[in-house]
Amino acid sequence: MSQPIEVDEQYQLPGEGNDGAQQSEITRTSSEQELHSGSEESRSISGSTKEEQILENNRYYCNTTYFMPNDSTEQTRLSIAYQTYLPVLDGQLTFGLLPRTSQRILDIGTGTGDWAIAVAERFPNAQVYATDITSAFHPTNGPPNIFFELDDARDEWTYAEPFDFIHIRELGGAFEDWGKIYAEVARHLKLGGSVEVADHSRIHLTQEPENSYMSIFNGALESAAEIAGTPLNLDHLKRPMFEKAGLSVSKTKSFDVPLGTWSPDPRKKVAGKMALIAALEGLEAVSLRLLTKWHGWTEEGVKDLCRKVTEEVLRPEARAYIKLHFVAARKLGI
Repeated sequence: MSQPIEVDEQYQLPGEGNDGAQQSEITRTSSEQELHSGSEESRSISGSTKEEQILENNRYYCNTTYFMPNDSTEQTRLSIAYQTYLPVLDGQLTFGLLPRTSQRILDIGTGTGDWAIAVAERFPNAQVYATDITSAFHPTNGPPNIFFELDDARDEWTYAEPFDFIHIRELGGAFEDWGKIYAEVARHLKLGGSVEVADHSRIHLTQEPENSYMSIFNGALESAAEIAGTPLNLDHLKRPMFEKAGLSVSKTKSFDVPLGTWSPDPRKKVAGKMALIAALEGLEAVSLRLLTKWHGWTEEGVKDLCRKVTEEVLRPEARAYIKLHFVAARKLGI
C-alpha cells in the first residue's frame, strides 16, 4: 500500500469542511497581482516530437501510448480544470512564491496554455516556455514573450539556459519514471530556482455505498495504469522523490475541494462548480483508452461505468470532493 503524502498542513476552502472540521482560510502565496493585458500574436518554437492524430473509441489521441485524449472535448475540460485552481489559490497562479525577477519560466504539459499565458502576462519581461506532447491545444494568440513547443518531457531536455521556475500540473499517470523527470528539472533549474508540482486525488465520496461503482472504477483504472507502466497515484509528490533528484522541498499543502455546490460557502461554490464539471468529464477521458487497451473493455462498457459513477457523485448525500496537492521545491547549492 502506498504511503500517504507528507503535508505540512491540511487546508480546505473557506467554509465548513465535509466532516465538520474547523475552517481554514487560504492565504495568498504569490507576491504578484493578476494583470490583464491584450493578447498579441505569440511566438512559437517547434520541437522534435512527432505528433499523430489517432481515432480510438470516438476520441482522438496524439500517439499510441499516452492515455489522455487531445480532442475538443478534452480541450474544454482542461480549461475548466484550470479555472478550478484559481479560487483555491485565491486568484493566484502558484502556490509557492514566483519572484518578480524571474526571467525564464517553463511549463511542462501546458495543455491549453491557460496557465502559461497568464504567467506571461503577469511577467512581461520573462520568457515563458510552454511544452506539451500535443500541439492540438496550443492557442494561436498570446503575449509576445511566450513560446509554445511540441515536446515529450520523457526525452532528454535540451534547453541551453536554466530556468528560474518550472511548473508541472495535472500530469499524474503521464510518466513511467518520475525520478527521471525530476532529474531533468534539477539539471535545468538555476541555483535557487524553484519547481512546483500540483495534482489531484481520485474522487472521494463522504458517504460511499458498499461495493460502489466508484470503487470498481478506481480499482480497474489503477490496475490498468499499473499494467501500462504509468501508475495513476500520487507517489510522485512524496518528499523522497524530490530529494533523490537533489531538490529540497520547501512547502507542501493539500486542499479539499467539493464537487458541486453542496457547500454553503460562496467561494467553495465557485470552485465546486468548475471542479464537478472537470471531474465528471474526466471520467471517460482518463479511463477510455486505459480500460479498453489494457483490460479489454468495450467502449460502451467503459461509458456505462462512467455514467453509473456520475450518478453516485451527483447524489446529494454523497458530498463528493477531491484533494488538490501542491509541492514546492528548490535547487540549492552544496
